[in-house]
Amino acid sequence: MAGFVLVAVIFLVRLFYLQVFTDQYRLSAHDIALRRVVEYPARGRIYDRNHKLLVYNDAVYDLMVIPRQVKQLDTAKFCALLEIDKAFFKKRMKKARQYSYYKPSVFLKQLSKPEKGPIEEVMYEFPGFYFQTRTLRHYPQPIAAHVLGSVGEVSPGNLKRDAYYRQGDYIGKSGMEWFYEKELRGRKGSRLVEVDVHNNVKGSFQNGKFDTLAVSGADLTLSLDEKLQAYAQLLMNNKKGSIVAIQPRTGQILAFISSPTYDPNLLVGRKRSANYNMLFHDSLRPLMDRASAGTYPPGSTFKLVQALIALQDHVVSTHTVFTCQGTASKPIACAEDHVSPLDMKMAIELSCNTYFWKTFRAIINNPKYANTHDAYEAWYKEVLLFGFGHRFNTDIPSERPGNIPSRAYFNKLYRGSWNALTIRSLSIGQGEVLVTPVQLANLAAIIANGGYYVKPHFLTGMSGDDTLSGRYTKKFYIHNIDPAYFRFAKQAMNAVFDGPKGTARAYRMDSISQAGKTGTAQNPHGKDHSIFMAFAPVKDPKIAIAVVIENAGYGAAWAAPVASLMIEKYLRGYTKRPRLEKRIIHADLIHNSKHKRR
Repeated sequence: MAGFVLVAVIFLVRLFYLQVFTDQYRLSAHDIALRRVVEYPARGRIYDRNHKLLVYNDAVYDLMVIPRQVKQLDTAKFCALLEIDKAFFKKRMKKARQYSYYKPSVFLKQLSKPEKGPIEEVMYEFPGFYFQTRTLRHYPQPIAAHVLGSVGEVSPGNLKRDAYYRQGDYIGKSGMEWFYEKELRGRKGSRLVEVDVHNNVKGSFQNGKFDTLAVSGADLTLSLDEKLQAYAQLLMNNKKGSIVAIQPRTGQILAFISSPTYDPNLLVGRKRSANYNMLFHDSLRPLMDRASAGTYPPGSTFKLVQALIALQDHVVSTHTVFTCQGTASKPIACAEDHVSPLDMKMAIELSCNTYFWKTFRAIINNPKYANTHDAYEAWYKEVLLFGFGHRFNTDIPSERPGNIPSRAYFNKLYRGSWNALTIRSLSIGQGEVLVTPVQLANLAAIIANGGYYVKPHFLTGMSGDDTLSGRYTKKFYIHNIDPAYFRFAKQAMNAVFDGPKGTARAYRMDSISQAGKTGTAQNPHGKDHSIFMAFAPVKDPKIAIAVVIENAGYGAAWAAPVASLMIEKYLRGYTKRPRLEKRIIHADLIHNSKHKRR
């Protein structure tokens, strides 16, 4: 009998302990539940080179739902407060249940503070629903959309690849947001909170004993110059093409424009999907990053590469003279009649096609090689050293390699029977040669530096990690070219502006010495492309630039003045040529342009 009494006493004591002293039963006794709330970190901000803010965060609120807790809901009132219909409500609840009956998921995302207000006041009437604080990106200036990129909801593929993400999370989709996603996203935290039957949060469970703090994402500093970027976009208004400006010694990208462009704020918030579809179906293709993914024949700008290789191979010298019959020349005609005979410097100044056809022929027929195909192979390898035909593999978004045709390609195309005459179009940057604007700007930087480049890139600093800011510093030297020939190339490019017959002489400036090269690339799909590359000042280059304006014709008519204005704006901080500036800004070249090859 005593044993039974003892057992009864033990059970009573245990029951008293569970009901009075333990959290689990105390919570049940008062109809209090625990809710795990994810604490999302603030995404890292992005600054330009002068610490001007390019991207920051705005607070928004996701309305979350736990289906099993949704009971006795006044659906009509709920829908009225959120300004949704019952069909939408049923659709969202079905999706939430399919995801999980017990886990929270997003019912309605990205509500603003004013939108949140009316329902927040009566949340106790809607058990199973609560607000989750999130942040959305905001862009104070409508610039650099292709560089900065966008943030959107994770896809099923993202969820499979990275266990960090959960359904409804946001992830960088393009640009810097995508490339530096792991650095920008930070680290999520969580809070365990007590919630009563009226859906009211009563406080942290056990004073936050099981909570973890969110860690904000790293802030990025980019090499972009906000003012120069905005100015470049203004110049490219109503034009298709791109501008890439680089600081020659460091490879830091100062401006990176693809036009037509768009306001990056369009791809933020609940209207992101609709706006993306609108941009995607736009016939002008504003989503395409022409600066790094657009490929073009380089036209006459490629003559500098031919000159440097030919000089190094000693198949010509700077004093070599060739005759030219102008527009009557064969097998490649010049754009116009000009002085003849002429040496290499004058040929660059006048952009003589005939001269560089004969120069290329001398390279391919170089007697030091067993045959022309071996000579071409050597030329091909030398061209690749200039950064063509492959990606830089830095943080440049959407980068394409362009194309320098290989020996194997021509062997297949012509069944092994080909020579310099067969591939003569390469001599003037036509045919199968394709480059990106960023590669062309890098060529200008190579010549400006006298024979080396640092891979073009954007990142210059990151909060909390000094090592990443020095990621792109290695110098790549064009060792196969004598520095003396780069000095000659500089002088010849300077003559394009300052020479009496220079193709860009109309845009010379007395106080800023410029060096450049015009190009007009034939386009099989329409009118020719206007192309120009340049750097300045000539003695101590601070900026190297490439401009491509599609279907605009002669390189000196449009691309050259845009490049010259950009140089002036960067070096002076303002421009002194209002008439030229006005002509460029107000020109609409998308639907109408002249074309002429040079």
